[in-house]
Amino acid sequence: MSLPRRALVTAAAALAAVLTLAACGSSSDAAADLGAAKGTTAPNGATVNLTPQQNRVTTPKVDALAALVPEEIRKRGKLTVVDSLGTTPPLDFYANDDKTIIGVEPDIASLIGNVLGLDVEFNPVSWENIFVGLDSGKYDVGISNITVTEARKEKYDFATYRLDILGFEAKKGSGWKITGAKDIAGRTVAVSSGTNQEKLLVAWNEENVRNGLKPADIKYFQSSSDYYLALSSGRIDIYVGPNPVTAFHAVQTGETEVIGTYSGAGAEVLGKIGATTRKDNGLVGALNGAINEVIKNGTYGQVLKRWGLDAEAVQSSEINPVGLPKT
Repeated sequence: MSLPRRALVTAAAALAAVLTLAACGSSSDAAADLGAAKGTTAPNGATVNLTPQQNRVTTPKVDALAALVPEEIRKRGKLTVVDSLGTTPPLDFYANDDKTIIGVEPDIASLIGNVLGLDVEFNPVSWENIFVGLDSGKYDVGISNITVTEARKEKYDFATYRLDILGFEAKKGSGWKITGAKDIAGRTVAVSSGTNQEKLLVAWNEENVRNGLKPADIKYFQSSSDYYLALSSGRIDIYVGPNPVTAFHAVQTGETEVIGTYSGAGAEVLGKIGATTRKDNGLVGALNGAINEVIKNGTYGQVLKRWGLDAEAVQSSEINPVGLPKT
């Protein structure tokens, strides 16, 4: 998932907006600010570093794994990483200088670069241009919350590094829970177009209609601020997005809550996020080896804990596991 970039407020301004909203109740202006607000606490209670000086977790180069990198990339000495425009904390967003890319995805990309002995270059683009850039060979790898799907596996190779868990975010005190399709029947639900979250909602609507229930009214917005303004004003009942994003937003504002989670690959498959490369370009083995190295040496766990994503850890990286089905 990726959202168009908008100017992000500084940490101090974001925290002030959060405190104002908590003290005065929801308002349109506050809700708009909160769409891009960057709080200082992760869901696990960890303090989040919002500055450009990230002091990222690092790990040593492993020569045997570096040797797996295709020769062209080795000679270049640089891994070109394509990621989404930075408005989705804690996955991928801008520090309080509004230009330094931070988050769990850049941290994992940096660890991979460490192991493979490569500098990492981040290239933030819109969601659809991630795949355009991979297809053309402009970028080596996409590290941007990309779910493994059977359709994508026809064009791309994946080395998994995190579980894909979706979150359903509603106003606090809504009094309902999401466990499956029936729970969204007749509700108004916001989601980003072209995502697996949308695909899940469409499938749930079809299931509900077959079972004689009302479909959900699916709404689409252009930015995170639009989602949260609509949620605050009651124009939507819930927003469906990556659980790291919904949980992070809920804990920093105190005005919303995650009322359910679900596998990003549906009920039959455990959803997984993968570092994504063009099919058969020779890089996926090195990526897989690097991810397994940082899982083994503990630096991977340190990064997830840093951003409050401990619960989404994988035990090992897999190459092209079963993904979200085509149907």
